[in-house]
Amino acid sequence: MSHAIRRFRPEDRDKVIAFAASLPEHDLLFLSRDIREPRVVAAWLDAIEKGEIDSLIAEDGDEIVATAALVLDPLGWSRHVGEVRLLVASGRRGSGLGSDLLQGIFMIAQQRGLAKLTARMTVDQTGSIALFEGVGFRAEAMLKDQVRGTDGKTHDLAILSYDATRVAARHQAIGIE
Repeated sequence: MSHAIRRFRPEDRDKVIAFAASLPEHDLLFLSRDIREPRVVAAWLDAIEKGEIDSLIAEDGDEIVATAALVLDPLGWSRHVGEVRLLVASGRRGSGLGSDLLQGIFMIAQQRGLAKLTARMTVDQTGSIALFEGVGFRAEAMLKDQVRGTDGKTHDLAILSYDATRVAARHQAIGIE
């Protein structure tokens, strides 16, 4: 299966909402907002315009099959940190698509001079945890009963982090650019 990766643009709004609606609710629980809602996607696009989020989409033909976002807080104490958010269609998992999007996010983070990246996911999303750990993220915290689905059930939230400064120093020490 092929895919093209590019920046998320305003004209993609309806396709992103349709993509989010196609995912199981459990896949969305790590997000702070429900991106199946048009006003939430409008706020996402507004944040992109303001430079608070940098976002990529992966398309297969005219269909969005994955999204990735790098969320920033340029005015906060943690402006050196970016939060990575990744969603991949169920049928496309394990195909390398998530890794491709993460590499794109890593390049954006490096261009923005970020020293650290974080990612959140429910602790039972073992495939996502393995993907992030495979590119160098490490478990940093677990928040018990942090998110609640529409069914009322709570889920623990894992927080993983990636120390970009440390990894860059290690790469430089062994001659990797």
